[in-house]
Amino acid sequence: MLDTETKNRIDTARDILVGKVPDPKSQVEQITIALIYKFMDDMDKESVSFGGKTAFFSGKYKKYSWTNIFDTKIGGKEMLDLYSEAIEELNVNPNIPQLFRDIFKNAYLPYRDPETLKLFLKTINEFHYDHSEKLGDAFEYLLSVLGSQGDAGQFRTPRHIIDFIVEVIQPQKDETVCDPACGTAGFLISSYKYILKDNTKKTAGDQLTPAERKKMMKNIRGYDISPDMVRLSLANLYLHGFITPEIHEYDTLTSEERWNEYYDVILANPPFMSPKGGIKPHKKFSIQANRSEVLFVDYIAEHIHPERGRAGVIVPEGIIFQSATAYKSLRKMLVDKDYLYAVVSLPAGIFQPYSGVKTSILLMDKTLAKKTDKILFVKIENDGFDLGAQRRAIEKNDLTGGLVLLKEYKKSLQENSVFESNNENVFFADKEKIAGIGDYNLSVDRYRVNVNVQRSNFEMVRLGDVCETSSGGTPLKSHDEYFKMELYHG
Repeated sequence: MLDTETKNRIDTARDILVGKVPDPKSQVEQITIALIYKFMDDMDKESVSFGGKTAFFSGKYKKYSWTNIFDTKIGGKEMLDLYSEAIEELNVNPNIPQLFRDIFKNAYLPYRDPETLKLFLKTINEFHYDHSEKLGDAFEYLLSVLGSQGDAGQFRTPRHIIDFIVEVIQPQKDETVCDPACGTAGFLISSYKYILKDNTKKTAGDQLTPAERKKMMKNIRGYDISPDMVRLSLANLYLHGFITPEIHEYDTLTSEERWNEYYDVILANPPFMSPKGGIKPHKKFSIQANRSEVLFVDYIAEHIHPERGRAGVIVPEGIIFQSATAYKSLRKMLVDKDYLYAVVSLPAGIFQPYSGVKTSILLMDKTLAKKTDKILFVKIENDGFDLGAQRRAIEKNDLTGGLVLLKEYKKSLQENSVFESNNENVFFADKEKIAGIGDYNLSVDRYRVNVNVQRSNFEMVRLGDVCETSSGGTPLKSHDEYFKMELYHG
C-alpha cells in the first residue's frame, strides 16, 4: 500500500519539474534516473558501514557520488554541471551492474536551471533505498501518470484490467511468463504479485523456497521496442525485488532472434496503431499482414506452449470484426486451430481520457479450446468506473462476477462437467456457426440472443413470412405506388 508521505514526495518532485519538463513521460524518466542514482549511493554507504568498500562510485567515478553532488562547497551551476555529466557517464561505468547501465543509457538533463535541479534533488534525497514493497508501490504510482498515448499507439493499461486478466490466466510459480510489448511491465508485476499471493501463508510468498523465488524471477520476461519503456520496466522490476530483470529492448514484429522462444503464459496489451506505411515483418508469421495489432495477436498465439500455454491479450475492435483479409485470416486461425476459448467485451471508455477505443480481451488456451465446440462470450458493461474523462469510481462492477464465471467455466472444461449461467451477458456461440458466417466475426452482439424478446408473450415468426425484403439498389417506382396504396387502405 502506497503511504501518503511517499506519494507526496513523488507529487512534489513532479511539481518541481513540470515548469521545465512538461511531458509526463520525461518527468517519470528524470525521477527514475535520480532515484536509481540515489539508491546506488545508499548501497555504497551501506557497504562502507559494514566494513566494506564503495562498489559503484570508485576510481575516476568517485567524483560522481551522490554525496559529492550535495557538497555544500559547490555552487548551483557546478552542481548542475556535475549531475548532468554524471548521468551521461554512468552508463559506461564498469563498476555498476549492467541493469543500472541500461537504465542510464541515453540519459541526459533536459533543462539548465540550477534552482530547479537543487529543489528536485533535495526531494529525491528524502527517498532511501531498500527492497520493500513500499518503493515498488511508489514507483507504480509514479508510472500511473503515463496515461498519454505513445508514438506507436501504446496506452497505459488500467491496473484493475491487468489484474483481472492475470486472475483469469492464473500464472504459476514454475511457469514462464512473457509480455512481448511490456511497456512499464504492468502485466509482469501483476503476475509476480499473483504468484506471491498464491504461495502465501502469513507473509507474501513465504511458501516459496529461495530456489523457487529465484527461478520465478528468471521466468518473468518482457520485450519492448522503446528504450524509454525498457528503462522504466527495468526500474519497476528492480524496485519490486528483481535483481536482474529479464527485460530486453527488442522489436517483436521485425526481429527473428527470439522467434523460437515459447512461454507457458503470455499477457499483453500490444500497440493498437501501426506506423504510417504499416509494419514490415519477417516471413515467419502465419498471417501475412502489416498491421501491428494483427501481427501481435498472431505472435502471441504462435508462442504459447502448444501443450500447456495460455494467453490473455487486449485487442481493439478491428481484430474482432473488420473484414480485411488479414483480420479474417487471424480470426479463422484462432477459431479453427483451437486457440480461442473466450472473448470478453470491455466498455468503450476504459482508456479514457486518452482514447475512446473499444476493446476486448481474447483468452487463449489450446487445451481448453479443444475440449469444446463453442466460444464463450462475456460482456462487461461496467468495470467499476464511469466512462467519462475523469473515470470516477462507481458501484457497478461486472469484473468481479465475470472473473468468478470465467474460473467456473475453465473448471467445468477441465473436469468435463456441465457449465450453466443465467447471466444475460454471458452466452455461447458454436464454432461451426462462427465459421459458417464466413468472416469469423467475434463481435459479442453478433451471437447474443435478446432475452427480452425470448420472454415475449407474442408469437415469434420469420420476417420473410410476413413481408418481402430486398437489399441493395434503389427501390422501384412501382414499389412506391404499392406502399402508398397500402398506406391509403390501411
